[in-house]
Amino acid sequence: MNKISTAILLIFTSFIYQGFAIAQTLPDDLEWISNSKQPLFADINAKQGGTYRIHISSFPLTMRTVGPDSNGSFRAFIMDGNPSLLQQHPNTRQYIPALAKQWAFGHDQKTIYFKLNESARWTDGKPITSEDFRFVFDYMQSDSTRAPWYKDFYTNKIAGITIYDKHTFALHSVDALANDELLMRLNILPKPSHFYPKGIPSDFVKRYNWKAEPVSGPYKVAKIKKGKYVKLSKVDNWWGYGNPYYQNRYNVDNIYLKVIRDSDISIKYFEKGELDAYYMVYPSIWHDKAKGELYDRGFIEKEWFFNESPQGAAGVWLNLAADKMNDKNLRRGIAHSLNLPKMIDIDLRGDYAHQLGFGSGFGDYDNKQVKAKNFDLSLADKYFDIAGYSSLDKDGIRLNDNGERLSITLTYLSKMHSPRVIVLKEEARKAGLEIELKLVDGATGFKSLLEKKHQAAFLGMGAPQLPVYWQYFHSANAKPQTNNFTNFSSPEMDKLIEAYDSEFDVSKKANYSQLIQEKIADCDCVIPTYSVPFSRAAHWRYVKLPSTIGTALSRDILDAKSMEYGLFWIDQEEKKATRKALKSGKSFPAVTRIEKRFTQN
Repeated sequence: MNKISTAILLIFTSFIYQGFAIAQTLPDDLEWISNSKQPLFADINAKQGGTYRIHISSFPLTMRTVGPDSNGSFRAFIMDGNPSLLQQHPNTRQYIPALAKQWAFGHDQKTIYFKLNESARWTDGKPITSEDFRFVFDYMQSDSTRAPWYKDFYTNKIAGITIYDKHTFALHSVDALANDELLMRLNILPKPSHFYPKGIPSDFVKRYNWKAEPVSGPYKVAKIKKGKYVKLSKVDNWWGYGNPYYQNRYNVDNIYLKVIRDSDISIKYFEKGELDAYYMVYPSIWHDKAKGELYDRGFIEKEWFFNESPQGAAGVWLNLAADKMNDKNLRRGIAHSLNLPKMIDIDLRGDYAHQLGFGSGFGDYDNKQVKAKNFDLSLADKYFDIAGYSSLDKDGIRLNDNGERLSITLTYLSKMHSPRVIVLKEEARKAGLEIELKLVDGATGFKSLLEKKHQAAFLGMGAPQLPVYWQYFHSANAKPQTNNFTNFSSPEMDKLIEAYDSEFDVSKKANYSQLIQEKIADCDCVIPTYSVPFSRAAHWRYVKLPSTIGTALSRDILDAKSMEYGLFWIDQEEKKATRKALKSGKSFPAVTRIEKRFTQN
């Protein structure tokens, strides 16, 4: 190849952003960032070792993290917490090194350049390289993975990758974004290309259903017994400990996840010493069950930690494609029939906050003018009358002119929620609305929601760093196996969401967010329920936490529901002493810690 051809090729490949390109030289004016002066947040007193025993309420339907049935609660243990390119400091909110040791912003506000930590390894020992980030696009864009949300994201949000060498590459956003938003979009997890030597096969979903991929984090799936348990084990000499921000974290050697479907049974396992920690956000557990001799004698300690984390959307989600639900007046009547304040006061002991809109805690992105519909029987009567349900049967349930009862089915996913939805059911009868309750537990229940088989669903979702709307309300997602649980579809909303996603100016983006939230509220297809701005748990006294208990963003201080920051540890000597004391009749001071320094207003 002559010099002219070489120059043309270099220019050409350096500017191919759509898809995959190989460039020969990096721009020479990049300002590389390492941000390595942020404060450490793990406890230097943490000890390594031990097996951490917790429970899950249902056995996972797959070991995949992408595709059908993968978006269940178990995925939080095999994906969340694993290093992506960068990690966000949980107190300062600044980005700090993870898989990438340095990064630099391109001048186009669409590109970030990354230099990988050469010591980064998959849990099977193979090195993590630029090729694993290129392979993400093959993986996510493949029809065989059957993951429409990811396919759209890696097509219409991330334009592609340019590779410079084994450890250096650039990722490109489709549209220009402010630096922080660009980091959020391009801070991706790699996929192990060597695990798929022939690419993504057509039978990917079936073939890899029970084959857990290697990951970038400290734990791998070591053993599963279907229906019984999953065991995670830490790899030897995990590469992450070379990074000061990962030191003194993920301290236990093994995590044993025992399947216990009934909460009454699971807490008995905990109090018998067969589980080490127990998630206690539920008020009925914290106030009613987490008490007695073991707590009074200091063997089990309780922690209530308030945080500053954004709150995901929680509510009663109405499926617009289901029977009756396409009637706007009927939906408005349902909204005024749900006595959410009473549910919070009675069953939730006033611990939770009544959420007013679609998520909360996002600052200027929240529409402060949006208010949840009040429980108001006169307004419920008005809208049900307009919807045609203007008479009552002998049971006090409304009828339309065809004699059809005003009855809806509310699907919920946890037995723990039964008292909550029962309050809603009983109060709704006062408005002539019959709510049939349908408990479909755990992963199976969430699958039914993804498949849009519900009429109404009592559901809460996780919260990102900024509000997201495309997955929930864009018409492209109004189909099975997506998070558009309401089947909402509107060209006007599509334009707002697309404008929100592509907006560079922060104030304009916040304005689009407020307009979107206003349209969601007007639709009454997601009736807000509550937010939970704290983490709460109990643990045996040999399970230790930092003196600060958690961080500003800690949602699960004991990683009992997800792999979060891994700040806790097991004191093996203390464990022996605890067992000995339990047998001898010795007691310790009772401990209930409540930490409010991050309390949200």
